[in-house]
Amino acid sequence: MTTPALSLRPYGSDDEVAAVDLWQRTWQLAYPVLDFSTRVDWWRERWRDELVGHAAITIAERSGAMVGFVTVDPRTGYLDQIVVAPEEWGTEVGRRLVAEARRLSPAGLDLHVNTDNARAIRFYEKHGFIVSGQDVNPRSGAPVHRMSWRPTG
Repeated sequence: MTTPALSLRPYGSDDEVAAVDLWQRTWQLAYPVLDFSTRVDWWRERWRDELVGHAAITIAERSGAMVGFVTVDPRTGYLDQIVVAPEEWGTEVGRRLVAEARRLSPAGLDLHVNTDNARAIRFYEKHGFIVSGQDVNPRSGAPVHRMSWRPTG
């Protein structure tokens, strides 16, 4: 059986509900002890106020359904979010979204990832990111790695 083609496109305002739902679903799997349903209003506000309008947002779709997205501020090279639907983990979606982030910020990318999120750290390392520093999440107080990618050559 052939997997339907993956397509990438710019974010549109009609995508908000699906993007917020996908964020909640993936983070709930990453941190099952936390109740992300109680954080949806906060996330929706952050999505609207901090990401939409300030970052380039690219949506990944398969058969018309959102299966991922990436947000990058092309002015700073900050990759705030890369979210891939759990049923797409290990497929081309993550790789394609990282490639899109690099296209949007060809001089380099920086991000923060929770130090206890081993799956995400492995993903970023696989795609050429290195741990370039330590920090603390200002909202949660959780320790985070700063990870960076710079083009070679």
